[in-house]
Amino acid sequence: MSKEASVSVSKEKGFKNSSNTNVNLKSSDYVHLHNHSHFSILDGLQKIPEMVAKTKEYGMEAIAVTDHGTMASAIELYKKCKSEGIKPIIGSEFYVAARKHTDKDKDKDKERFHLILLATNEVGYKNLCKLTTISYRDGYYFKPRIDHDLIRQYSEGVICLSGCIGGEVGSALRNGHPEKAKKIIELYKDIFGDRYYLELQDHGHHWEEQKKVNDQLLDLSKELDVPAVVTCDAHYLEHGDQDVHEVLLCVSTASNLDDPNRFSLKDTNLFLTDPKDLIERWKDQPELILNTKKIADRCNLEFELGKILIPKFETTDGSSEEEALHKMVWQGLAWRYAGVPIEDRLNITIDEARKKVPKDIVERADYELGVIDNMGFNGYFLIVQED
Repeated sequence: MSKEASVSVSKEKGFKNSSNTNVNLKSSDYVHLHNHSHFSILDGLQKIPEMVAKTKEYGMEAIAVTDHGTMASAIELYKKCKSEGIKPIIGSEFYVAARKHTDKDKDKDKERFHLILLATNEVGYKNLCKLTTISYRDGYYFKPRIDHDLIRQYSEGVICLSGCIGGEVGSALRNGHPEKAKKIIELYKDIFGDRYYLELQDHGHHWEEQKKVNDQLLDLSKELDVPAVVTCDAHYLEHGDQDVHEVLLCVSTASNLDDPNRFSLKDTNLFLTDPKDLIERWKDQPELILNTKKIADRCNLEFELGKILIPKFETTDGSSEEEALHKMVWQGLAWRYAGVPIEDRLNITIDEARKKVPKDIVERADYELGVIDNMGFNGYFLIVQED
């Protein structure tokens, strides 16, 4: 297969470009937006370094990690991608409760749906952090869950994909409820606007149920004017890792490999697919490829690593953190070492305290306060102070 696939583009396919004639799709035009690392406990198999290396090997320029219910891989992904010249896209595959995230009725609330949320910037990242925290703290019932109200509340700076066949839209279509699927799409479109995408999935083979869902998603994309993308839902790196992934699933479900009734994904390819293969298979719908790149271009989250991140301590008199800490220290030293009554210590100045405190204590205090100043830890000591 050639490195680039020449694709004829027609207006009927819903893709607009400057020429509306021919587009040469290349590997860098595609971005994997739905992937699981080993942080998807007992479900994801691939490690971050290998995933990033494979992304680079395939000629792609960005990669997303969307672990189940967590963003624990975020910093490792960010650092590794940056070191390799790959754009990191940080997100998660959330679980959406059937009702409210706080409802925990055993007959009504075991069902939950998958949803992909990606951070476009720092605001989006903070919102996803809030959602993951709430999902575990308040919404945990078999899985950490969120709901529509929470998604709307924390939607700023976030791009949403409709999810796999186990998502709300996919499940409705799979079970023969297209009108329900439309209502769900309209709900998310109202929340996210042009940051909402329908997610088709490609598992590299003919899975009839997925094909039926994909066909309906394409129709709904045109009917409701919602853009679509194609993903691969990668849980392991290469096709040869499939057997090892089956062992992982056995551990997860407490079953044996020779059990014919065990949960298995052996017939579903869930590896990090070469983009050339995807381009070949979807050359008649090039917008599904190019939209993944458009999403990646909208995701520009930057972390400021290597610096101390301490909340700012707000002083009551407008003084700086350094001034406030030094004042408290010298007032305390005057009480402990210079005989100043405890009730009078708050009235003494730093200069007065220095004159009263023994010389060796002054020298020690100057040294320790200097270390704190140089490290920028004044605010930390003010925050954790004891009355």
